[in-house]
Amino acid sequence: MIEAAFAQNAVNTNKDLLGQRNVITTAAPFLLISPDSRASAMGDMGVATSADANSIHWNASKLAFIEGDGGLAINAAPWLRQLVPDIWFYYMSGYKRIDKLSTVAGSLRYFTLGEIQFTDAVGTPQGTAEPIEFALDGAYARKLSDNLSLGVALRFIYSNLARGNAGTTAAEIKPGIAGAGDLSMTYLNDTKISGKTFDYTIGANISNLGNKVTYTTEANRDFIPMNLRLGTFWKTQIDDYNEIGFGVDFNKLLVPTPQYTFQLDTNGNRIKDGDGYDIITGRVLSQDPPISGALASFGDAPGGFREELNEFTISVGIEYWYAKQFALRAGYFHEAETKGARQYATFGAGLKYKVFQIDASYLQPFANRHPLQNTIRFSLLFDLDAFKNQR
Repeated sequence: MIEAAFAQNAVNTNKDLLGQRNVITTAAPFLLISPDSRASAMGDMGVATSADANSIHWNASKLAFIEGDGGLAINAAPWLRQLVPDIWFYYMSGYKRIDKLSTVAGSLRYFTLGEIQFTDAVGTPQGTAEPIEFALDGAYARKLSDNLSLGVALRFIYSNLARGNAGTTAAEIKPGIAGAGDLSMTYLNDTKISGKTFDYTIGANISNLGNKVTYTTEANRDFIPMNLRLGTFWKTQIDDYNEIGFGVDFNKLLVPTPQYTFQLDTNGNRIKDGDGYDIITGRVLSQDPPISGALASFGDAPGGFREELNEFTISVGIEYWYAKQFALRAGYFHEAETKGARQYATFGAGLKYKVFQIDASYLQPFANRHPLQNTIRFSLLFDLDAFKNQR
């Protein structure tokens, strides 16, 4: 499939082959939205932080080490609030410990894109639609030892981007439907540095491994955001009341990098622009099946190893707790300018009191605008054990 990304302008050059402006796109990108305010306040870092009811998204295997018997979480955030008032992202999740070794969990994420006015090529109204997307998850985590756990999650994905509208093309627009799964692991231990004990966690999650989706015909199928996340988190008890932790996540889409097509002369040679660069006419999206595409994504960037490195995003974060009741958080997220240029700082706080915990986060972009800028997000977590003890 050729993506008309460059139209008639012959201004794209060889620099693109070095990774310039070669953003990887997928269907159902809502699957990668950070759902909770705690992780959002730490630069969207969460694969190795301590487990809570939102852990399915980040790393389901963490739930094998969770201290509680059961819990629930409710998250809601406006999206693009600076432009439109009716786009919202919701995430609800919960877990239940089965025994000392195993935990089960489930979640629902729901993304409503508000009301959209459709038009034809000349601007004639073609009706309105209220697109929605959602994903329903189930997860299982089990300890293999005192230090190691594994987790699996299964996911049903529904993406209806033209709800209530037949579209203006010859092909009927229909919902995209996919099934996917996650594989995750967590390792935790402790060590002493300069006489101070640090608890550290290493986490990994391969998420959204599943089939491609189509909104029109079987010939036009798109990858969902298969993803690899690796990270670590370290924390230490300063004294009886103060605890601090810090960590880093590395994140990479397991989706093939778009390749390029070039303007050719009658002999099949590439035509160059006035500066001597090859003229790029479009991008070719991979037709590989999902697993082959995921494996190929580690070595298919047109710009070589340098561009492959640019496809990793980095999240760093820090979390401070006072008396295990009040938290302060901060973080930073970095994406290469050639891969989307998302770069932002995050801040947040949390308050834990008996049966519930409330977290808040705020995002400040450095480069491009962000859908969550100037928005304070809130999350609520409920401890089912604490509810029982209140009776």
